[in-house]
Amino acid sequence: MYINEVKTLRELAFLLQIEYNYLTYILYKKRPENCYVSFVIPKKSGENRTINSPIKSLKYIQRKLTNQIWRYELYLREEKGIDSKISHAFEKNKSIFTNANIHKGKKYIINTDLKDYFDSFHFGRVRGYFNKNNDYNLPIEIATIIAQLTCYNSRLPQGAPSSPIITNLISNNMDMMLLNITKKYKLDYTRYADDLTFSTNDKYIVDNFDVFLEAVSKIVEKNGFELNTKKTRLQYKDSRQVVTGLVVNEKLNISSDYFRETKAMAFSLYTKGKFNIGSKEGTMSQLEGRFSFINQIDKYNNKLEKKPRSFRNLNKREEQFRRFLFYKYFYHNNKPLIVTEGKTDIIYIKAALKKLYMDYPDLVKKEYNSFDYGFAFLKRSKTLEFLFGFAKDGADSMKNLYNFFTGNNNAKDYLKYFQEYSMYKPNYPVVFLFDNELIVDSKPLSGFIKHIKLDDNKQKYFKENHFVRVLDGSNLFLVTIPLVKNKAECEIEDLFDDSVLELTLNGKTFDRKGKNKNNQHFGKEIFSKYIMKHYKEINFDRFKPFLVILQTILNDYEKNG
Repeated sequence: MYINEVKTLRELAFLLQIEYNYLTYILYKKRPENCYVSFVIPKKSGENRTINSPIKSLKYIQRKLTNQIWRYELYLREEKGIDSKISHAFEKNKSIFTNANIHKGKKYIINTDLKDYFDSFHFGRVRGYFNKNNDYNLPIEIATIIAQLTCYNSRLPQGAPSSPIITNLISNNMDMMLLNITKKYKLDYTRYADDLTFSTNDKYIVDNFDVFLEAVSKIVEKNGFELNTKKTRLQYKDSRQVVTGLVVNEKLNISSDYFRETKAMAFSLYTKGKFNIGSKEGTMSQLEGRFSFINQIDKYNNKLEKKPRSFRNLNKREEQFRRFLFYKYFYHNNKPLIVTEGKTDIIYIKAALKKLYMDYPDLVKKEYNSFDYGFAFLKRSKTLEFLFGFAKDGADSMKNLYNFFTGNNNAKDYLKYFQEYSMYKPNYPVVFLFDNELIVDSKPLSGFIKHIKLDDNKQKYFKENHFVRVLDGSNLFLVTIPLVKNKAECEIEDLFDDSVLELTLNGKTFDRKGKNKNNQHFGKEIFSKYIMKHYKEINFDRFKPFLVILQTILNDYEKNG
């Protein structure tokens, strides 16, 4: 069943997989107009934009509705053989990068936009589309309900998950009409929300610019919008051409000013502890957003050019981003940080802390039914893998992280850099956590100790206490799991009772090595989920010596730095 087949409210509830009574409660008792919160965000122009965001109950329904509209749209595109190349906002696998790339390297680019775009989509227009559009033809009652669920103050609100796809659906007729006239002028056309862009290498558009613009304006007005002529401009190849914030003269890029400003902001943060964006003090998140945006452009270009890249051959912009992330995660971190061998280790530690929260108030606090952990855990990501060589799997990648604390193996010595330039000392300790496997040279811990060339005194202290400050004067600590069960070596899973390790789920037993011969076993991921779900029933006493180590490191670092 697709959304165009819905005839009644019950059928709509069934399609959305929402209880009928719940849907009617939101529609007629709580009422959608009472399900929004409003806040203001600044625009680049200095003006403010009001965002109306639905609360959780309504947002849940809007997302379900959006998914069903998408499902039907994808079906229509496949049936009609349509590849939507015009709209690049709010489309899957589309972005400002795909939008700008179509206009890259063109001699002439025309930019314009639509006035008050979102405000143009009023209640009647939304209802009329779903009622009268040939692909939908929904009964007026269902079209009205969709409009009720998606509109606020009689308009599609910025902030609702359903608004983007509906704006694109309603704008599609305008797109098709504009596409027809662009053929006459040999233009490429794309739209990113309210931004319209046309481009060509044919000089014909220069001599006929006013005529073309008048034709565009008529189509825009015919479709219920208004062209913003004050923002309409023709850009030439010999000047800087910008499409949706990206320079497109040769390849996708940002302006050199933008990168210079971002770099200066970062240096101000390192040396003064603060920086400004415009006239206002910026935040760490805003600065990370700027670096991430620049990095996305570089990644997009690298992908197009099929250039193999890694953390060993970054460009200057990527290196600046890496330096910032080192500062954020490892130097000016806002919590003590634990770096683990694998992601399941994090789940085990969190589960243990949840069970033992009353014994370790400095490591975890409980507020109502939520827990605030005294440590942050470094999550592996594609960004960290690309910039630091911190791969999604494998403990050996922790060697790569360590190199940036020391400058080993031709890595940048970020610790030395920040110790020289930053007004702060490292905020909190950073803990590299390994399984206790010192006997076999091929195991991660043994390999790491050899890599960092831990001296004899530190090695002796480490073996006796299971932790050591790796670098004098730094915030970096090496920690391993205390030995249990009279074992010569142990992994973090050995801290669980045998009854837990011998767990059977759906006739399968736990195999920590990830082997699943004849479909008889399950691995660490399923095991860790079971641990977290049943943490109240599990004995975590063997985790206590390890948690005492963490507490000792915290206390010592707070006292002595």
